[in-house]
Amino acid sequence: MSPAQAESPSPALAATPSAIVAATASSLPQQAHALVRARAFAEPLLCAEQLDTGENTLAHADAVAQILADIGGSEAMQAACYLVYACQYLNRPHEVISKAFGENFAQLAVETTKLVQLQRQARVKAAQAQAKKEEERAAAQEQALPVASAGKAPVSELAASQTENVRKMLLAFSRDLRVVMLRLASRLQTLRHFAAAKADPGESLASESLNVFAPLANRLGIWQIKWEMEDLAFRFLEPQTYKQVARLLDEKRVEREAHVEQVRRELESDLQSLGIRASVQGRPKHIYSIVRKMRGKSLDFDQVFDIRALRVIVPGIDDCYTALAHVHARYLPVPEEFDDYIGKPKPNGYQSLHTVVRDAQGRAFEIQIRTQEMHDHAEHGVAAHWAYKEAGAKGYAGVSASSDYDAKIAVLRQLLAWERDLSGHAGQGQGLFDDRIYVLTPDAAIVELPRGATAVDFAYSVHTNLGHRCRGARVDGAMLPLNTPLQSGQTVEIVAAKEGGPSRDWLNGELGYLVSHRAKSKVRAWFNAQALEETVARGREGVEKLLQREGRTSLKLEDLAAGMGLTSAQALFEQVGKDELSLRAIETYLRPTEEPAPDDAVPWLKRPRKPEKGATSGVLVVGVESLMTQLARCCRPAPPDDIIGFVTRGKGVSIHRSDCTDFAHLRRKSPDRVIEVQWSGSKADDGTVYPVDVAVEAQDRQGLLRDISDVFAREKMNVIGVQTQTVKGVAWMTFTIEVRDARQVARAMSVVGDVPGVRVVRRK
Repeated sequence: MSPAQAESPSPALAATPSAIVAATASSLPQQAHALVRARAFAEPLLCAEQLDTGENTLAHADAVAQILADIGGSEAMQAACYLVYACQYLNRPHEVISKAFGENFAQLAVETTKLVQLQRQARVKAAQAQAKKEEERAAAQEQALPVASAGKAPVSELAASQTENVRKMLLAFSRDLRVVMLRLASRLQTLRHFAAAKADPGESLASESLNVFAPLANRLGIWQIKWEMEDLAFRFLEPQTYKQVARLLDEKRVEREAHVEQVRRELESDLQSLGIRASVQGRPKHIYSIVRKMRGKSLDFDQVFDIRALRVIVPGIDDCYTALAHVHARYLPVPEEFDDYIGKPKPNGYQSLHTVVRDAQGRAFEIQIRTQEMHDHAEHGVAAHWAYKEAGAKGYAGVSASSDYDAKIAVLRQLLAWERDLSGHAGQGQGLFDDRIYVLTPDAAIVELPRGATAVDFAYSVHTNLGHRCRGARVDGAMLPLNTPLQSGQTVEIVAAKEGGPSRDWLNGELGYLVSHRAKSKVRAWFNAQALEETVARGREGVEKLLQREGRTSLKLEDLAAGMGLTSAQALFEQVGKDELSLRAIETYLRPTEEPAPDDAVPWLKRPRKPEKGATSGVLVVGVESLMTQLARCCRPAPPDDIIGFVTRGKGVSIHRSDCTDFAHLRRKSPDRVIEVQWSGSKADDGTVYPVDVAVEAQDRQGLLRDISDVFAREKMNVIGVQTQTVKGVAWMTFTIEVRDARQVARAMSVVGDVPGVRVVRRK
């Protein structure tokens, strides 16, 4: 028998995706003799069968039913446990159980069985992974190689996030609270079986019991299961420590119990004589709790005061303080061990008075004093006992009580209290964790994803590089399309290429490949990086060709970039590739005494119309009369653009847009030649037109150029030039159009942006 195996039946019922029970809080319908009928139904199927633990299946079901009875589970719930174990031996379990016991019983049985199999699968895979690590550690030790740690990792070092994910998965799969109760009872019986048989359940099962099931029972207020499960699991995980503490407790058990009983009777009698209707009870302390307190507060065994402990329940708040005054008068209080959680409740709402006192012989014991309402709240209400034990102000390792997750747990705790009262009445579904799913990696790590997530989302959540290389996925061993939504409990294995990148289809929301924001951002970042590489390569090619043409190949690229006011050659190539810096500006830098030659890079379809005779450029040079002006072709300004002038050598004033990058370099080089200019106020109907460049970046496809040209035609704009370039499916286009003013350009760009495949539209 594998140590990783547990109480789940060996013939695995595949944890295939299906809808979780819709009515999450509904209770099983009352049926006449349901428990007797369910046992009679299951007995012939289970009596000769054994679980992986070696326990007889029918005996296990009997014990689980008894545990449920002990914690107050209804007869219908006890009946359900027999149907859960009968499920695997039925060809069509849902159909058969539904016909014999009703749909509600069938849903509960099938869902619980699926959860059992999922947990068994996770446990087995975790054990295999642990065994592999142990083998690697042993091999390293044989070769005298350094290893991170030797021996088994202590339970306290289990990853807190992974433990919390297991808890979440359990509840996400078990939104019908009855499933949780069935699983807790079953796990407790499994631990009892191993204890009775004096066998080892294995570290995986014991750790899961201590770190997942016991805290869950604690949160739900099922104290009988919680403390016994903790002690049993701890006994298997740390047998020597368990025996040592048990021996210390046994040494003076009779004396201690006699002392506690004596104090209990005396205190109850004294309070009754004071007119306080008090109930005084001994409060048992189990071994794991003692060990946690010793470790959490670095105490010796003799310093754990509440090994002897009493709880006083009184009618009202005034009675609490009256009882406290009497206790402190009769016994010697330990000042540093007093806490008033009534005057100052804990953040979770817990209220009680805690004090530690010593009797005449110096023996210390703890006394808690509270009202019945406070007691019910602490034992069963939202201010759960788990909150102050696992996240108290004095500090124990545990789970924060302030998270949204814990708020949802509080709702479940209320449902548990209602289960018996609502037996036979349907409730309303709570919809817990409807927005999340929990799936497994092949190594049994649990991955949390948004509902509707796909294998591609899963791959990116594991590692960005795995997401980029994802080409297929096996879900529960079967190859499925990458856009298939995953379900809680499935095991996902990614089939990845050795290298490569994502598909652009993944960003198409209609195809449903990606749901998570993280995955979408990673895919966009990859394509942006690819586009940047292509842009830099295009810019480098242009700069290197220019240097060859100018005979300046010996010029260092870093020096050229610095001369252009940029930090690196990479930045230079990027600006040139994006057309944010023109090659003309670099020519100006290389040939400072010459004005840039006309830009012949754009293959004009036809020559632009010249203004009619007598028409002006529409530009006024402020403070200078009759000065020749020309519109710069690097930025092609048009009214009402904000403009600025630059005095050239022999060609008058070159007019630039004020945000022109080429002009910025000219200004930096010769600031004394910058001149203020403005539009002369020509009328829009005087026939003057201005050439403007519009840059378009788009996913290349058939008919793209035609569709964009049609937009300009509908806007009644004359296209006088087009330059296109396509690299790896991405098209870069520059359209030179004639407009009367820049406002026309803004309208046209807005419409072009709606053309399918277009990503970016901007003026150059």
